[in-house]
Amino acid sequence: MLVMQLLAVAAALQGTQDFRWSGTLATGKTIEVKGVNGDIRAVAGTGNQVEVRASKHARRSDPESVELRVVTGADGVTICALYPSRRRANTCEAGEGGQSSDNNDVVVNFEVRVPAGVRFEGRTVNGSIAATGLAADAYASTVNGSVEVETTGEAEAQTVNGNVRVDMGRIGGSGPMHFSTVNGRMDISIPGSAALDVSASTTNGDITTDFPLTVRGRFGPRHLSGTIGGGGRSLSLETVNGDIALHKGS
Repeated sequence: MLVMQLLAVAAALQGTQDFRWSGTLATGKTIEVKGVNGDIRAVAGTGNQVEVRASKHARRSDPESVELRVVTGADGVTICALYPSRRRANTCEAGEGGQSSDNNDVVVNFEVRVPAGVRFEGRTVNGSIAATGLAADAYASTVNGSVEVETTGEAEAQTVNGNVRVDMGRIGGSGPMHFSTVNGRMDISIPGSAALDVSASTTNGDITTDFPLTVRGRFGPRHLSGTIGGGGRSLSLETVNGDIALHKGS
């Protein structure tokens, strides 16, 4: 019986494999990690070395069928989990652009160490993203999974099925900031000195804020539109099923 159980476990975690990459990125450059099935974890690194580790496992598909590819560009480094696809060839490129796993059940979990000053971007489809203790701007996007970002820089986060928790220490850009989910709660912490035009909406949930707001247009438990600190840059918070809380950070 014990032998049969061990064989079942081995079959369930077919061919666990490891991947490692490290390199130096200058301040202001980006390390981007793109997956399909699996979680992404990013933490603060030391020195100027970026370190990326990945582990692959599957129940029925061959882990070797998923390639871990590293692409270097002018803005930094992109590392992708490339799945085989009969419909179209998946490519590894910086920025937006989804991939198809084509029913391949290989799970690729990433662990990233990000030095201070290096921007982090994490994108996956079926998995959660947690980027904590960072010291530069950060972006996180998934579909099925929660998102957590904690950084002294600026942040943006999106998911569909999961909670969003963000704690950012700086707002220094000029474009709109957008945080969204559909099925999940949203907790966003921003600097107390922020000057923003804020809009927030939920269908099944409540909205709370630590900031005094100058109201514009509608204001209620599920819709909010107003300004913080005299207004300025646009900040939008959206969910359907969940509460929204806008916190005043340190």
